[in-house]
Amino acid sequence: MSYRIGQGIDFHQMVEGREFWLGGVLIPHTKGALGHSDADVLLHAICDAMLGALSLGDIGQHFPDTDATFKGIDSKVLLKRCYGMIREKGYWLVNIDCTILLQAPKIRPHVEQMKNTIALILHMATDDISIKATTTEHMSFIGREEGVVATANVLLQKY
Repeated sequence: MSYRIGQGIDFHQMVEGREFWLGGVLIPHTKGALGHSDADVLLHAICDAMLGALSLGDIGQHFPDTDATFKGIDSKVLLKRCYGMIREKGYWLVNIDCTILLQAPKIRPHVEQMKNTIALILHMATDDISIKATTTEHMSFIGREEGVVATANVLLQKY
């Protein structure tokens, strides 16, 4: 059997007047992530991890922010398309491990819904998806609530 590991990371500014989408879930907050799409850093990091595992580039290559087609696009659509790319190469996901870095809001109340959303799109069990969060103890742009970061690691297996 052939296994491949991928790692992804994404950063977005947090600004007033935007919805905050994280893990495919609308999170109530006074700020939202700024981006060309809905700026869902968690789904973007998972996309990059899947693409990277198979040397398929990154989401910026496949869905450039210079293309009006992707303006405001739901990142769940991007996740589904990236999943299709790895399936075309003969791979499926074994597991996903993610970490979100943000000062606020607390995401624990939303983790199960995020896992359910991601599992549905990627045809996997929620037990195979880990979503953790940490603050930076008020240090850096994250601690000042100026931005949010997500990292993701995936394990793919050839079928």
